Amino acid sequence: MARIPLSKQKKIATTCVVIYRQIMVMIMEIILHLMYLLSITNIKIPKPITFLFDNSLEERLTARILNIRPMIQGSDIVCLDNLRMDRACFYKLCEMLRDVGKLQGNRNSSLEEMVALFLFTLSHDTKNRRTQLFFRRSGETVSRYFHIVLRALMRCHHILLKRPTAVMENCQDDRWKWFKNCLGALDGTHFKVRVGDKDKVRFRNRKGDLTTNVLAACTRDMQFTYMLPGWEGSAHDNRVLRDALSRQNPLKVSQGNRISYFFSICHVKSMKIKMITTFIYWY
Repeated sequence: MARIPLSKQKKIATTCVVIYRQIMVMIMEIILHLMYLLSITNIKIPKPITFLFDNSLEERLTARILNIRPMIQGSDIVCLDNLRMDRACFYKLCEMLRDVGKLQGNRNSSLEEMVALFLFTLSHDTKNRRTQLFFRRSGETVSRYFHIVLRALMRCHHILLKRPTAVMENCQDDRWKWFKNCLGALDGTHFKVRVGDKDKVRFRNRKGDLTTNVLAACTRDMQFTYMLPGWEGSAHDNRVLRDALSRQNPLKVSQGNRISYFFSICHVKSMKIKMITTFIYWY
């Protein structure tokens, strides 16, 4: 029996592959058509997802109370995990916001819930949508309560914000005893940002990175007392400092003191860098 040439065998194999591919395409088309017919004949409208707190006002209030109560009344461990403070500190803060900050609850939310919502958002850096799900509130309500508590907290600034104390003559701290009458340190730092194409020139610093220049002042114990963000990375530190001193809410020093600036160069051997820091003094 004669043997089939190799070229003819290749043609036969190619033809078989094409036929097989066409058959599979036809089968898939038939399956899709059948699925479409089944979907038309068996139309099922999905029911909306309902929760317990969506039924009535009483059930919504009950669900919110059951959600908040373990957090602020259960145990100090749960309160610390969610609000970053124990129960005694939480209720002291609520009392201060009520008496000094003039914060009040309403018929839909208690003062404790509003403060817990504020602390939960700050503690976990959560977005509005995540806070909505946890506290069973709308996005508008979450945003409004957050700003209400924030304004009340700002009214307590004379209690919560401690004024910096100067380095005294008898200071024994090896790091600060050389800087007599110093209130703190002032310096600028750069944070990388993403901006549009039209703003890239303004935000590009001298090293070629897209950054924003942020001015910050801190006390001896590394507590920030002032911060000015928003300047472009190309802006000089002197320009940012002039803006901080001349804007509507300027950088201020304790009453009765005046500012003088002392620039010192600090060498960090381990990182092999130099830092120029501005120290704030009073006389």
